[in-house]
Amino acid sequence: MPLPTKGRVLIAGGAGFIGSHLCDRYIGRGWEVICVDNFHTGNKANIRHLLTHPNFELVRHDIVEPYMAEVDLILNFACPASPVHYQSNPIKTMKTSVLGTMNLLGLAKRVGARLTHASTSEVYGDPLQHPQTEAYWGNVNPIGPRSCYDEGKRAAETLCYDYSRQHGVEVRLVRIFNTYGPRMAIDDGRVVSNFIVQALQNEDITIYGDGSQTRSFCYCDDLVEGIIALSEQDETLGPINCGNANEFTVAELAERVIRLTGSRSRIVQKPLPQDDPKVRRPDLSLAQKYLNYQPKVELEEGLKKTIDYFRTALANSR
Repeated sequence: MPLPTKGRVLIAGGAGFIGSHLCDRYIGRGWEVICVDNFHTGNKANIRHLLTHPNFELVRHDIVEPYMAEVDLILNFACPASPVHYQSNPIKTMKTSVLGTMNLLGLAKRVGARLTHASTSEVYGDPLQHPQTEAYWGNVNPIGPRSCYDEGKRAAETLCYDYSRQHGVEVRLVRIFNTYGPRMAIDDGRVVSNFIVQALQNEDITIYGDGSQTRSFCYCDDLVEGIIALSEQDETLGPINCGNANEFTVAELAERVIRLTGSRSRIVQKPLPQDDPKVRRPDLSLAQKYLNYQPKVELEEGLKKTIDYFRTALANSR
């Protein structure tokens, strides 16, 4: 069933990093936006500029408990996405992925809404296939310290397609690869934010392992374009990778951040955490075919914008 041109969207996790950018985009497109967030990792500052907008509503709510609203579209971005945050309360992380997703799918079923679920490249684990295609089933440790997130997201994918098969719920599922940009939390704990915050404060830049592990970094604006295109795609698709296919080593990233910030930081190495992926790069063939998806922001440009954001955020936090 086609989405309305200007409808009503519920964005779970809407005060978070990606969720807040989605709030901006849907407000700009003339939609009514209900932003639902429990503020575990979300930040009111991310959506403060929207609070007086007539089409924007903020609701403090945890999706582990059911929520009712008449909406056309549901975007589920309500789960901590960095190891520091999702490992701080692993049982809560799993409940958010499983019970929270089930509650939103139940809402979608009742009101006839389409649901776009934010999954993750972490479902591929420490991959034995490179680059990773959507057909790859992954290499995940089900009992490791990261498994609350990895397995929670895998279970949520199962729920999405079970609700689709059993109840006819329209689901769209995006597997998100490493994303960065403004509105990341200072204490986010992911590699881009860690390096930038350390560099701006001339602290040692911490690399886990020898820095040869690779990541593919996608600027948030490019990711949001892909999410919107998928959400509004009327053909029911399977999971779709979304990210940037340009691959860099962690050491290369550290050197770029030092250069762009003019930092005096030194690079220091620490042991690699358990189950940390050695390589990570999306195969974007399906996104290009069905969504005409093509990331536009190069790493250098995106890092400059992100550095400017963190420079201001650090100054305001003092």
